[in-house]
Amino acid sequence: MSRTSAPAPADRQDDVALSHGLKQRHLSMIALGGVIGAGLFVGSGAGIAAAGPSIVIAYALSGLLVMLVMRMLGEMSAANPASGSFSVHAERAIGPWAGFTAGWSFWFLLCVAVGLEGIGAAKIMTGWMPGTPEWAWVALFMLVFCGTNLAAVKNFGEFEFWFAALKVGAIALFLGIGVLAITGVLPGTDAPGTANLTGDGGFLPNGTDGLVVGLLASVFAYGGLETVTIAAAESEHPVQGVAKAVRTAMWRIAVFYIGSMAVIVTLVPWDDPKVVEKGPYVATLDHLGIPGAGQIMNVVVLVALLSAMNANIYGASRMACSLVGRGQGPKALGRTSGGVPRTAVLVSSVFGFGCVLLSYWRPNDVFMWLLNMIGAIILVVWIFIAVSQLLLRRRTEREDPSRLVVKMWLYPALTWVALAGMAAVFVLMAREAETRTQLLYTGGLTLALAAVGYARQVRARRLQA
Repeated sequence: MSRTSAPAPADRQDDVALSHGLKQRHLSMIALGGVIGAGLFVGSGAGIAAAGPSIVIAYALSGLLVMLVMRMLGEMSAANPASGSFSVHAERAIGPWAGFTAGWSFWFLLCVAVGLEGIGAAKIMTGWMPGTPEWAWVALFMLVFCGTNLAAVKNFGEFEFWFAALKVGAIALFLGIGVLAITGVLPGTDAPGTANLTGDGGFLPNGTDGLVVGLLASVFAYGGLETVTIAAAESEHPVQGVAKAVRTAMWRIAVFYIGSMAVIVTLVPWDDPKVVEKGPYVATLDHLGIPGAGQIMNVVVLVALLSAMNANIYGASRMACSLVGRGQGPKALGRTSGGVPRTAVLVSSVFGFGCVLLSYWRPNDVFMWLLNMIGAIILVVWIFIAVSQLLLRRRTEREDPSRLVVKMWLYPALTWVALAGMAAVFVLMAREAETRTQLLYTGGLTLALAAVGYARQVRARRLQA
């Protein structure tokens, strides 16, 4: 019997060679910090501009959906920790083709995201040091975080711990200042009351259409939580670690996201152009007269981007290693040294840097093609998670109910509610021209991977017959 009491050795093939150097404090901070990125600090401005004060409702609804998804993923990962996370669960529940599709689509998402985050971080650095080339900064960041991930996993954990601590501290400080300003206690400010919430078009200034745009923006801002269940397989106590991390992270993240949006739209008029131009956090701090707000938030955003680069290289390499360990990819990617899948780290980093080069060489076609393909992948992953949990929960209750350390609430009702919510998001994406394009490209990638995965599955069965 393995250290996680998994009944089938095949479930553990993907991480037998990996080390277990992550501590509980690493997991807790990865869970908290993994989702706090530039999408929240900067990207949320577009959602506020579209939805107005109702962005709070948008983040609450999408936050509820994400909490359900994480509870399902936490249940499966505590019962069967694996570095392939939801890919392993999909393979066990649905079949090898599902694990192949979920795993490689997520790997592709993370690698492209590494490139995007590198570009964003480089733009901040060139703003501070005009005349320096963006590609040089991206190359430097890639070398640093590729090196970090090539070393022992505890180094990745330490980097993420301190990165996440800074982001969490920044959000907590922002919320504290915001509450003081809203209550009129902050020196030099008057309590705004409900003027910004109900005036200038009301709570729903752009109607339900604006709320829909804000909802779509908020759904994708929550992406990143899945990394903690990938990292759990390399922790000292995988079962207890993922259970605790998932339980504590969900409500804290809801407070950070929904609380931040509530503070921003209460203090600043939703149609203030600075909300989009500078980002909602900078706009709020400027509005309150906090000196140096712009540069302070630029530092926080830079840290958020670098943290995301680090975490995504880690997640991509572990997912690739897991897939190879289950016979779902080229064997070279699965080679480990010192408990680290170094080949997978290098390939994932090179792919990410290649995306950066494409953004310079072909920004209007090839790069946009890549961006559109990853547009809705996280929703595809969530659907695999929900379907897998529906099937595996029943199987686990029958075979070994003691492994249900974390349980999905009101199973199976809330799982079906989550699936209905995901279907609703797909429908809303199909209504909007910009997101409809992403939906089509992501759908094409998913179908292509599913076809390859199914063909591999059929071939494997024939060879075994």
